[in-house]
Amino acid sequence: MRKIIAIGGGSIGFGAAKPEVMPISREIIRLSGKKSPRLLFIPTASSDDKAYARAVRNHFGGKLGCRVDSLFLLKHPPLPQEISKKIKNADIIYVGGGNTLMMINRWKKLGVDGLLRDAAQKGKVLCGPSAGAICWFRQGNSDSRKFLNPKAKLIKVAGLGFIDALTCPHHDVEKDREPGLKEMMKKTKGVAIAMDNCAALEVVGERYRTVTSKPQAGVYKVFWLKKKYFQEKLTHDKAWRPLSGLLAKPS
Repeated sequence: MRKIIAIGGGSIGFGAAKPEVMPISREIIRLSGKKSPRLLFIPTASSDDKAYARAVRNHFGGKLGCRVDSLFLLKHPPLPQEISKKIKNADIIYVGGGNTLMMINRWKKLGVDGLLRDAAQKGKVLCGPSAGAICWFRQGNSDSRKFLNPKAKLIKVAGLGFIDALTCPHHDVEKDREPGLKEMMKKTKGVAIAMDNCAALEVVGERYRTVTSKPQAGVYKVFWLKKKYFQEKLTHDKAWRPLSGLLAKPS
């Protein structure tokens, strides 16, 4: 049964920033069903940033009691059997933010995409912010081109398809996200799920709900219908709702 917590963004205490997403992090741990789960951090999108890995270790390990390991896949990747072992041993797989397109391409080259599909089927908690949210969806509204050219436009990037929708992180804090998503959805089937920083979509099996760490943060269902653009904020409470209804485009 799939267990996914896709996070729009927000600091875990990286650098000088204070943690913003502690309630979401606690829900990730609760969903694992273990008091001290094994969390595997995959920082491919951030080019295996060691400082990011230390921040994740401090947040989930030092503050929340997880047993944290990292999987670095770029300069000197582990042997295939070691990659497989790390993913299979994890209770939680936390994917960091950064360049989604580069990350997905690297995963496919190393066979990590298939290992993550197996992890999803085995009920491991799959989670992360930004690129670490996009990767679980069919597609994402991504700033991957901006890493080489800050003036580049947002692009549509293919994810692993565990949730059949396009998604957009950082919906409230990056000025080009909302207009970029609006234009992108004109040529995209189905619906999009947009997430503010400090907001997440939680999917367990065929049900969903939202999780936030700030009262104003939201998750939105976005789509075009009869040449009109809709952006509907999802109800934020503890109730679980059918995922099929969320992903269905009104007729």
